[in-house]
Amino acid sequence: MMALIQITPWHWAAFILCIVFFLALDLGVFHRGSHVVKFREALMWSLVWFALSMAFAVVIDHARGREEAVQFTTGYLIELSLSLDNLMVIALIFSAFRVPLQYQHRVLFWGILGALMMRGAMIAAGVALIREFDWVLYAFGVFLVFTGIKMLFAGEQVIEPDKNPVLRCVRKLLPVAPEFDENKFFTRLDHRLALTPLALVLVLVETTDLIFAVDSVPAVFSITKNAFIVFTSNVFAILGLRSLYFLLAGALGYFRYLKIGLSVVLVFVGVKMLIDPHGQPEKWFQLEIPTNVSLMVVAAVVLIAIVLSTMVAEREKRTVAAPPEAK
Repeated sequence: MMALIQITPWHWAAFILCIVFFLALDLGVFHRGSHVVKFREALMWSLVWFALSMAFAVVIDHARGREEAVQFTTGYLIELSLSLDNLMVIALIFSAFRVPLQYQHRVLFWGILGALMMRGAMIAAGVALIREFDWVLYAFGVFLVFTGIKMLFAGEQVIEPDKNPVLRCVRKLLPVAPEFDENKFFTRLDHRLALTPLALVLVLVETTDLIFAVDSVPAVFSITKNAFIVFTSNVFAILGLRSLYFLLAGALGYFRYLKIGLSVVLVFVGVKMLIDPHGQPEKWFQLEIPTNVSLMVVAAVVLIAIVLSTMVAEREKRTVAAPPEAK
């Protein structure tokens, strides 16, 4: 059996440089000009990012073993699943600000770039806390269970820009132009530098991702405490969000049971974090759930939620379309 490759700072640097290269290629070559991302293009990029993610899992399998490859795949799936709720909120933000379709990709690009930096900082902080204090994992578990139950009973989200405290603070600090200036985040207003409404949208997208990261980052720690696996699984999931948004933008409203599925996922990973021994066999109750079982549970819950949502939506569509005498 081949010896496992030890992850060094050079591996971190190489991975980050590859991500920077892909992002530069994306913005500088494939999306240099603003345009509407159509279904076929979104599908192609979604498949590309998924293929790259699975290829990286194969690399992890060869370099670090099957267990860490499954951990990466499970973390990727958890992060991607929980991000679907984030996409719904982003769709509401774009609708509230009436962002033209051709400018949405630019907002998502810079939003995801900021999200990558925030996730990196949060993961580093989480790893440091876990190494210093074992009880943090149990605190994460309680928080995830609480968040999952809260999500289950939460009502429909409404975006009200005028009441948002972050935007009110930004408007107090900087002038804001009343209209879009193409795809720019800054413009001139009365000979002064001012933010455009597109910049406010970006601020909201970043704020939304920060809120969702508070749930999703601890959720991946329920699968592994390996910082490299947690970070890379988060990165690949986030990088695929832009194309996934444009792929699902018209259908997000159909996923009515997705929030229930995601709440079940959060409760499951929270309970897993609470009952996992974490290398401490003296705990009063413990049950180690294998990573491959976690992968199957998360995949099954999300898939069932999406299939049920689609079936109910299609049945309602047929009912509405049917003639009165047929109802």
